Amino acid sequence: MKKHIQIFSLIIILILADQLTKLWALAELRGSEGISVITGIFELQYLENRGAAFGILQNHQVLFLLITVLAAVLLTYIYARIPDDKKYIPLRICYVLLMAGAFGNMIDRAFRGYVVDFFYFKLIDFPIFNVADIYVTVTMVLLMGLILFYYKEEDLEFLSRKGKHGRND
Repeated sequence: MKKHIQIFSLIIILILADQLTKLWALAELRGSEGISVITGIFELQYLENRGAAFGILQNHQVLFLLITVLAAVLLTYIYARIPDDKKYIPLRICYVLLMAGAFGNMIDRAFRGYVVDFFYFKLIDFPIFNVADIYVTVTMVLLMGLILFYYKEEDLEFLSRKGKHGRND
């Protein structure tokens, strides 16, 4: 139980960090031309994103909210199946980052109707993003590395192991 409280607390802390940075962006960047951090390379620039990653599917907030809730339920189901072994700490970290990222952006969609984005790599004209997006991106890179180089196939058998009643739990 203590482990689950720690995990939940970490998710809350990361969501708070995301939301605080977004509140700062709303207060300091909205209505401005932005802040050049490294001239011609990196800027802080306010953007209201009403879509998903890279601005796709604009104005489908209800769909995004439903997908987030369904993903959270699925991820929590998977998280509950992760063996209680130090080898799986990286997967628990992935769970924390994914949940914080998903809920950080979900809060924006639910209460503002859009996601606040503000990090902009001008040099490569990369889409503007936020802290929650960083959590999700880091998780995806980490998961790919873990699956390709760290975990063996048998390490991930817990995902398909049959339950007590002969069915997948």
